Amino acid sequence: MGEERVNVPTDESRTKFARHLLQDVQALEYMLKHGWFETETIRIGAEQEMCLVDKKTLKPKPKNMQVLKRLKEYPWATTEIARFNLECNLSPQEFTGRALRLMETENRAQLDVIVAAAKKSDALVVLTGILPTLRKFDLSLENLTPKPRYRALIEAIRAQSKSSKGFELRLTGIDELFISHDSPLMEACNTSYQVHLQVTPDTFAPLYNIAQAITAPVLAISANSPLVFGKRLWHESRIALFQQALDVRTTQDHMRQPEPRVSFGTDWLDKSIMEIYKEDIARFRVLLGAEVEENSLETIRQDGIPKLKALQVHNGTVYRWNRPCYGISDNGMPHLRIENRVIPAGPTVLDQVANSAFWLGTMIGMANKYKDIREHMSFADAKDNFVKAAQFGVDTELTWFNNKKYGCCDLILNELIPIAKEGLQSRGIVEEDIERYLGVIEARAKAHKTGARWLLQSFTKLSAEVNQDEGLTVITSAMIRNQMSEQPVHTWPLPDVSDLKAYQPVGLRVEEFMETDLFTVHEDDLLEMVANLMDWRKLRYVPVEDGRGCLTGLITTRTLLRYYTRRERPDAPEAGFVKVKDIMITSPKTIPPDTTIKDAMQVMRGEKLGCLPVIKNEELVGIITEMDFLRVSGRLIERMK
Repeated sequence: MGEERVNVPTDESRTKFARHLLQDVQALEYMLKHGWFETETIRIGAEQEMCLVDKKTLKPKPKNMQVLKRLKEYPWATTEIARFNLECNLSPQEFTGRALRLMETENRAQLDVIVAAAKKSDALVVLTGILPTLRKFDLSLENLTPKPRYRALIEAIRAQSKSSKGFELRLTGIDELFISHDSPLMEACNTSYQVHLQVTPDTFAPLYNIAQAITAPVLAISANSPLVFGKRLWHESRIALFQQALDVRTTQDHMRQPEPRVSFGTDWLDKSIMEIYKEDIARFRVLLGAEVEENSLETIRQDGIPKLKALQVHNGTVYRWNRPCYGISDNGMPHLRIENRVIPAGPTVLDQVANSAFWLGTMIGMANKYKDIREHMSFADAKDNFVKAAQFGVDTELTWFNNKKYGCCDLILNELIPIAKEGLQSRGIVEEDIERYLGVIEARAKAHKTGARWLLQSFTKLSAEVNQDEGLTVITSAMIRNQMSEQPVHTWPLPDVSDLKAYQPVGLRVEEFMETDLFTVHEDDLLEMVANLMDWRKLRYVPVEDGRGCLTGLITTRTLLRYYTRRERPDAPEAGFVKVKDIMITSPKTIPPDTTIKDAMQVMRGEKLGCLPVIKNEELVGIITEMDFLRVSGRLIERMK
C-alpha cells in the first residue's frame, strides 16, 4: 500500500523533503553496513489488483469507495487510482512448506469477500491485465479515486509534462493504436498481481540481477493483456501502456536519452540495493512530497528502526518493473524485498499463483545454480528479451545464456521449469504444491496458450460474428465465469456468442460503434474519382475533409445520383459540376463521440438522416450510419427469439 499523506511539493517543501531523503539514504547505508536487517526468515507475499464492472453491461463500474465501505473491517482491502479498481494485500507467508497453497487459499477467500461486497453495488469483479470493455472515456478525471494522494500524483505528473499534446499512447500489434489523453490516468488501464520476495542485504544484488534476467520468460508465459480499447496490440500491452501513460519526456534535438519513470533499468547491479536508490534520486526529480517528522539519522543514533518515509515516497514514484522495497517486519526488524511488477492480474487465481511459483522458484533455483548471472548473459540481452516478450508473449525468441537462441516455450520447458522445481524444493515447498503450480506452467507452455493468446483468438473469432462491443462483452463474461475456477486458462474453450444471454447495449456511446477506418475525399477531388471510390468500397456516404482532418462536407449516393441524372441537361447547374465541392452537402449534421447511441438514433430518425459524421474539436474522428444501428437491433432481435 502506498503512503496516503503526500502532496505536490512547493520549492520550499521540496527542499525540506530532499533533506529527509538524503538522511534516509545515509540511515539505510548505516543499517546495511552494521547488519541490522532480518536474514533468518524469508517471506513471500502478493498484491492483487482487480476491476469492477457493471453486472448488466460489464463496463467499468466506478464504485470502489462504496464497496470499500462494506469492507472496512478488512484492512487488507484498499483503493487503486481509478474508481473502478480495487486492491487486496495478501498476508506475508514464510517461504516454505504450504506457503504457495496458503497464498492461493487466502487469495480466493479475499476475492469471495470482495465479490459479495461488490454485488451489493450491482458490480462484478474481473481479474485481468487490461479490462476488455474499458473505454477511453472511462479514464476521465471524474473516475479518479477521491483520495488526496491520487490527485497529488496526477497533478505532479502533469506539472512535469512538457508535451503540448498531453499524454500519448502509440502501440502496434495486429492493429494500431495512436491516441492522446489529457491526463496520465491511462495508467488505470493496468491491473497486476505483484509478487514480493524477501531477500537479505548480501543476496539482494545477485537476486535482483536474476530477477532482471528471468523477467522476459516469466512475462511471456503469463501475458494476459493484448486488448486495449478494442485493438489487438502487444501480448502484454500493460508494459508499454504504463510507461507511456506516465512519460513526461519530449523529443530532443541533440540525442539526449533521459530515462522514463517506468523503466526496466539501465544496467546490472554490482554490490548493493543502494545503487538503485541513489540512481533514482540522481535521475528523477522529487515528484511527490510528504510531511516527514522523523529524523532517520537521529532514530539510528537512538538504536531505533527508522521508517524511511521520504525514501519510500520517492521510491513509490519510480516504477521499475523489478522494484526494490524496504519494510519493517512484525517482529520490528527491517527487511528488504524484490517486488515483481510484470505479472498481470488473472485470468484465474490458480494461474496467478502458478505464475508466482514459477518466478519464485526460478529466482531461488538460479541463485543456487549460478553465482553471478552477469557471467552468462549481457544486460542488453535481458532488456531486449523483456521488450520482445511484452510484444510477442509465448511467440518470442529469447537470447539466453552464452548468446544461445531459444523459443520461449522451449526455454521454459527444457531449462527453467527444472530450475524452478529445484528452487522450490530447496525452500521446502511440499511436492504436491510444486506439481500443482509448475504443472500449470508446463501445460500452458506445451499448449502454447496463455491468457493473451486466448483473448486474441477469442476476439478474432467473435469479430467475424458480432460487433466489437458485443464481442468484448462476451469475452469479459467468459473471463468472469472462469476466473475463480480451478480450470487454468490454457484449458478454456473459446467463448461463443450464445454464452451471453442478456447483452444490453445500455448507455453505449457513438465512439464505441462508429467506423474509424474512413475513406474520405477533399473538395478539389474529381467527382468521377468519388463515384468510383464509393462503388469499389460499397460506400453510401463519404466525408469531405481538409488537409487538417476537419470535416468540410459530405457526399452521399443520393447527391451523386442527382448529379448523374441531371448533368446532361443543358439548363441544369449540374452540367458544369466537376469537383466534390460542387455537389457536396456543405453543412452536414454532426455529433460528438460521447453522444449516446439512443440520442444518435433519435437525431437520425428525427431528421431523416442515413449517417452522422462524428466530430471532436472540429476534427473528423468517425462516422456512424443506419447500417450500424441495424446490426445492433438485428442481434437483439435474434436474442429475443
